[in-house]
Amino acid sequence: MTNTPTLASPTLAEDLLLVLFQPDSGTIAGENTLFYVLGGAVLAQLGLEKRVRTGKTRTSTVTMSAVADEAPSDEILRAAWVSVKGKPRGVQTVLPAIGPTLRQPLIDRLVARGELREERTKTLGLFPTTVLKDGGTGRRDRLLTDIRGVLVDGVSPAPRLAALTGLLSASGTLPQFDPVIPWNSAVYTRAEELERGDWGAAGAGEAIEGVMMAMIVNSVMSATIALR
Repeated sequence: MTNTPTLASPTLAEDLLLVLFQPDSGTIAGENTLFYVLGGAVLAQLGLEKRVRTGKTRTSTVTMSAVADEAPSDEILRAAWVSVKGKPRGVQTVLPAIGPTLRQPLIDRLVARGELREERTKTLGLFPTTVLKDGGTGRRDRLLTDIRGVLVDGVSPAPRLAALTGLLSASGTLPQFDPVIPWNSAVYTRAEELERGDWGAAGAGEAIEGVMMAMIVNSVMSATIALR
C-alpha cells in the first residue's frame, strides 16, 4: 500500500488564487496583474508569521526585511523570505522579483489538493490544451462566504481573512464577484477600510498586523493600478 504525502495547510496565496479562479469560464480573474497580487499574498503570510518586518524610507518607500532566524519550511515562502534576508528591500522591488514564478506552482498545489482539476481538451477541435475546472470540494465557496461576511455583513475578520479580503480588493477584481459579493458603495467603503488595515482589530498585536498588511496591500494596489 502506497502512502500519499500529507499536504501542509493551504498558504494565503493558494487561497487567493482559488478565490480568483472563475468556475464558469475556467479562467483566473485579474490575470494581467496576478503576479503582483500573488506576490503580495506571500509577503502578507510572512508578515502574519512574523518572519518579516515592514518599514518606510525617507521618501516613503515601503520596505521589507527578514526578522526570523529560521527560514519557512514551505518552499514558496522560503524563497520570498530569502529574497529579503540581509538588508531591507522595497516591496515594489520584491513583488516583481518573486511574483512571476508563483502561478503554476500554486495551481499545481490546488490540483494536488483536489480544489481544482485539469481537463484535457482541444481548441477548435485540433489543438490540445488544458483547462481548469472546479474540483468540487466547496472550499472556494466557503472562502467567498467568509469574504462576503467581512465586506457585506460587517464581520470583524481574523488577520488572515483580513489579508485575503484586502488583497482581493487590491487586485481590482471585486466587481467580477457580483452578485455573490454585491458591488456597491458600502462594499467599496468596507474594502477601502481593509486596505488601510482597519479591520476592527481586538488587540494591540492585531492592530500592528493591520498596519503591516495595509502597507503590503497598498503596495500591491499601486502596482496593479499601473497595469490595469
